[in-house]
Amino acid sequence: MPRQIEDANMSTAVAEIEARIRELSREDKADLVRSLIADLDGPPDADVERAWLEEAKRRHREIAEGKVQPVSGEKVFANLHARLKK
Repeated sequence: MPRQIEDANMSTAVAEIEARIRELSREDKADLVRSLIADLDGPPDADVERAWLEEAKRRHREIAEGKVQPVSGEKVFANLHARLKK
């Protein structure tokens, strides 16, 4: 099959899928997006998961020991918005 015809068929298929997706509920769309992103990301990397767990434990320990002060999410996003406006 020539590439141009193949691309047209793919575009038609994608358009049909998109039209069906638009009919889904907001929740179903969100579930679909999460699933597709997970599919694109591939399988979880055990080393990465382990590293994030260790990082979370370290941060929790530092807060519990009073070495650092937690910052609210509200303040983090306010600071981020202020930086992006510069």
